[in-house]
Amino acid sequence: MSSDEQTTAPAAVSARADQARNAPARSNRRPILLAIVAVIVVDILAVLFVPPVPPGDPAAEFMYPNDGMIGVNVELPAPFVVWNLAPDQHSEGLVQFHPSITSSILTSWIIIVLVLVTVFLLTRRREDVPRGAQNFLEFVYEALHNFATSLGGPRAARYVPLFAGLFIYILASNWSGLIPFVGKIHQFRAPSSDVNITIGLALVSFVVFHVEGIRALGVGGYLSKFFPVREFRNGVGAGAIAMFVGLVELLLEFVKPLTLSMRLFGNIFGGEVALGVITALTIAIIPVALIGLEFLLNFVQALIFSTLTLMFTLAAIEGHHEEHEEAGHAPQAKPAPDGDAGPSPAPAH
Repeated sequence: MSSDEQTTAPAAVSARADQARNAPARSNRRPILLAIVAVIVVDILAVLFVPPVPPGDPAAEFMYPNDGMIGVNVELPAPFVVWNLAPDQHSEGLVQFHPSITSSILTSWIIIVLVLVTVFLLTRRREDVPRGAQNFLEFVYEALHNFATSLGGPRAARYVPLFAGLFIYILASNWSGLIPFVGKIHQFRAPSSDVNITIGLALVSFVVFHVEGIRALGVGGYLSKFFPVREFRNGVGAGAIAMFVGLVELLLEFVKPLTLSMRLFGNIFGGEVALGVITALTIAIIPVALIGLEFLLNFVQALIFSTLTLMFTLAAIEGHHEEHEEAGHAPQAKPAPDGDAGPSPAPAH
């Protein structure tokens, strides 16, 4: 074999190896690209041959992109009433006090049933050595348990079921809005895009962390966090300042459910509006990427709500002295009597 052949043989082998490594990547990308092209083609054909109509006026002329596409793709903030339990009463507005079964409540019930049935089917044949679906479910729960205890320490273990339950339910509610027919059919709507549902979730969290605070500290001990009358023993000025700080903390307690509910509602509903408008304006080119972004943001919002509920609960069960110790105000040791220097202090690190 000549020297040229000896030189080109390894190069040819290396080129074939590079082609073999790149072949799976190309084959994996091809179905994704074909699916994106197919979605775009179907949407364009649908607009041309079956154009959407303005809600409430099917005979109106299709006007792109105003009343037609944006009106079809974007939901109103007020939920659709599926079953009116009080036909004689009339109620309008973002927050509903009307006794009725709305689209968000109906979808919420469906999500709850699906989650419970899924968990039951995955755990009905439990084994000492988990595998398959049981292994996946235990992995999810252990991940949530480790995350909660890493934030709140051993005391958080008691509230892991609450944290995990809120996270799974809110995550399923958020992701339900990404299903194509949810929001397009009036009877189905993502529960977390309805402010009435998010206010209900926030009020449940509000009751939980206050009840747990009373359970852990007692009624008197829990109220002393907001009305520290014992501080008057240290003087009128110290007592007045402590009472002022306590009243501010009491007012902040009533702000917590507002921030919990509005943060979740605003992010989920705002994401659906953005997705609907972009879908109306660009058919399907940009929404393919926007759905992936909403998928991630919905996960983050579910984690934020459940984490804040956990941390608010842990803060509620802390005594007043524990808060000062954690802030670096631990009581100092009394000085030794005169004539007794006592043991030398340990060197500070």
